[in-house]
Amino acid sequence: MSGTDTVDDVVATIARSAIEIRQGLVGRRGKADVENPSGETQAEADIWADELLAERLTSIDGVAQYASEERSEIIDCEDEAYCVAVDPLDGSSNLKSNNTMGTVFGIYDEPLPAPGSALVASGWILYGPITTMAYARDGTVTKYELTGGEPSVVEEDVTLPDDPLVYGFGGRVPDWPADFREFAREIESDSSNKLRYGGAMIGDVNQVLTYGGIFAYPALEDSPRGKLRLQFEGNPIAYLIEAAGGRSSDGSQSILEVEPTDLHDRVPLHVGNAELIDRLEDVLE
Repeated sequence: MSGTDTVDDVVATIARSAIEIRQGLVGRRGKADVENPSGETQAEADIWADELLAERLTSIDGVAQYASEERSEIIDCEDEAYCVAVDPLDGSSNLKSNNTMGTVFGIYDEPLPAPGSALVASGWILYGPITTMAYARDGTVTKYELTGGEPSVVEEDVTLPDDPLVYGFGGRVPDWPADFREFAREIESDSSNKLRYGGAMIGDVNQVLTYGGIFAYPALEDSPRGKLRLQFEGNPIAYLIEAAGGRSSDGSQSILEVEPTDLHDRVPLHVGNAELIDRLEDVLE
């Protein structure tokens, strides 16, 4: 993945930085005494990963903006080209228990905040037993293993398996709206479906990409706009899942069609095999 354009340079930089981010989690598992713009207490690792990516990505020729879930303001660069939005450390609440985490990124060709239709590429890094990257561009998805050198291709032209296997639903069950609870019970009652929910969204979504199925963090009674951030999580994940032949939905339309009003807008997120998202939308209408 040698850099041939700005998008390649951004992805290569994130891939290289991922190894350092993973190693840098040691000694940074504590909480910082500050909150991110969404009102969540930040981990020391959240702030460190954000600062590292900000410094490196804003130095790339052709990057016009850098935005992060961990900071309230966009960093504007002198260039006028691509805008990068990242969740530097998805699932940082798992630091205490030493469970799965990840990094999510989206590369837009419009100023932020922008709709998902403005994405030209997106991906995620998964810090599992092996550090891997799923990357979508030009309608195709590729999986890589990351070791610090050149990324190694694991699988090209990745698509969701036709037979869905796994599901994971976020939020407290008592806070789910009645219609989503009805859909969830239907999925759970099918013995061919297996629960996969680990508290770090990107790990759960990667299970769906690997095995087929559905992940959802729905609108909640006390959070009707959802919990996940559109720019940093919703759009990049939806872009990749749709490139892999799946569907995304905010409950009524593709996530990529949602028009943002603020950099830190939230959105209900449902992604997975098309037939499952179709069934979900039928229930939620």
